[in-house]
Amino acid sequence: MVLALSLVTLLLAAFPEATSAKSQDEVRFGIEVAKRGLWSEARFRFERAVAITPESAHALNNLAVAFEQQGAFDQAREAYQKALKLDPGNLYIQQNYDLFREADDKRNRKSKKKP
Repeated sequence: MVLALSLVTLLLAAFPEATSAKSQDEVRFGIEVAKRGLWSEARFRFERAVAITPESAHALNNLAVAFEQQGAFDQAREAYQKALKLDPGNLYIQQNYDLFREADDKRNRKSKKKP
């Protein structure tokens, strides 16, 4: 199940000062390609941003969204949890994670009902 972009928030605004310019560029580019539905490229860009700045909750949130869009739900959960650990007060990340968990719970219930 693929979520529409309107259900999740890709974060760009207010990068922490510790986030490098290169990481920010990767996130910006990832968001642009994600808006066009190019999730493999977006994921690649977000992974690069996380590799450059592993403590970037913004990049991890966006990576989680890309994982989710591609059906990599275990990886999405892990990325959301890391992002929330880094920035526990971020309402956008919390909202994305809550929406993810709700959809994931629904997927799991449906898969258990199938014979």
